[in-house]
Amino acid sequence: MVSREKKSISIKKFKKKRELNLGIFLFAIVFIYLVVTVILYFTRGSISVYEVREGSIVRDNSYTGLIIRQETTVNAEESGYVSYFQNGNSKIKAGTNIYAISQEPLDTESVSDEEENSGRISEEVQSAIALQLQNFNENYDSNDFTSVYSLKNEISSALQNAYSETRMEHLGAVIAASSLDVNTYRSTQDGIIAFTVDGYESLTKDTFLAENFDNTAYESTTLADQMKISKGDPVYRLITSEDWSVILPLEKETAEQLIADEVSSVRVRIDKDSETMQADFSVIERDGQYYGCLDFDNSMIRYAEDRFLNVELILEDESGLKIPRSSVVEEKFYVIPEDYITTGGNSSSEGVMVRQDNDSVEFTSVDIYDSSDGEVCISRDNISEGALLVKPESNETYTVGKTKSLKGVYNINRGYAVFKKVSILCENDEYYIVQEGEAYGLSNYDHIVQNGSSVDPEEVVFQ
Repeated sequence: MVSREKKSISIKKFKKKRELNLGIFLFAIVFIYLVVTVILYFTRGSISVYEVREGSIVRDNSYTGLIIRQETTVNAEESGYVSYFQNGNSKIKAGTNIYAISQEPLDTESVSDEEENSGRISEEVQSAIALQLQNFNENYDSNDFTSVYSLKNEISSALQNAYSETRMEHLGAVIAASSLDVNTYRSTQDGIIAFTVDGYESLTKDTFLAENFDNTAYESTTLADQMKISKGDPVYRLITSEDWSVILPLEKETAEQLIADEVSSVRVRIDKDSETMQADFSVIERDGQYYGCLDFDNSMIRYAEDRFLNVELILEDESGLKIPRSSVVEEKFYVIPEDYITTGGNSSSEGVMVRQDNDSVEFTSVDIYDSSDGEVCISRDNISEGALLVKPESNETYTVGKTKSLKGVYNINRGYAVFKKVSILCENDEYYIVQEGEAYGLSNYDHIVQNGSSVDPEEVVFQ
């Protein structure tokens, strides 16, 4: 009997083959990217971003200036009580009645109803003022507040002229009605009449002294109606020219800088009425002191009663794009003729044709950063020094080597640093004003690196 052998079965356990989970793989990539980004963000230097905006820089200097005019003091020809036919700061013609002298005060306060009515503003003057107000209202610009002062001066002048005519008629009637012996005196020349005197009337550009600028010791006398005067006393002041000057004490350094800059005219803002005017400018040196001389040929009547004026010299007033000084860097670029720029390859990108070692010509894309006078500036990373460029549709060649430095900033609108040239118009301690709207330059609302030296060209910037 055959013994049966037990058959044994060997069972082996095989590991189940895992399939690739695409979701986990993508999650891992994103997770690693985020970790790297966070590490780079905290380990690299912080990049401050500045948004470019339109702005302006005004560089001005304030001074207290001494007014010099062509003027003379007219003295009384006899003693007595003075009565004036004219108002102060009025324009007069030669032969016009200016004042009268009587031995007793004239009763100028008593007027009849007819005379009082004659003192009212005529309908013609009222209509002219109403028209001025209407034109002002229709053309008013809130950004130009100085126009308000101009309107005020025009209306004041119109009212003053109207009142002067009334005053002459009124005083004439008073003299005629009085029983007093009254002598009237006329002007011998045209001019502007003023009723203040200060002893500075004879000053000229050649005779003023340093002590004339001490306004703490300055005294002015106002000549009033019905004031008693003696023969030979000042009775009025007559300004005979629209030309006038303001003399400003200057620091030596400021004067030398103005001379070096060849400043011959300057904008001036006068604090008294915020009026802005243009003046001829020159520097006067006297006894080791420097003075700025502002020469005007209009608007003198507004300041006929003033001897000192607070003025601002507006030496710079530029508008454009305002950027921090710290943003500006200087980079070098290769300079090549503009005629060598062409388009090629599989796109419309600009570039140059470069001759290779085997005499073949190959198109190389380049970035242009400036263009002027028939030349363009290209990055030194696009092409090597000594490269031989071939002019399109020509056998002419150009060897790369000439360089030019450009001032610019790093624009980061696209997330990486791109150099943009700037043309500086003016500056102060913190900001530049640069040209707006130029090719290869900045635009309003661009984002730039606030500290230009903190990044490299084409560097990715995390905002």
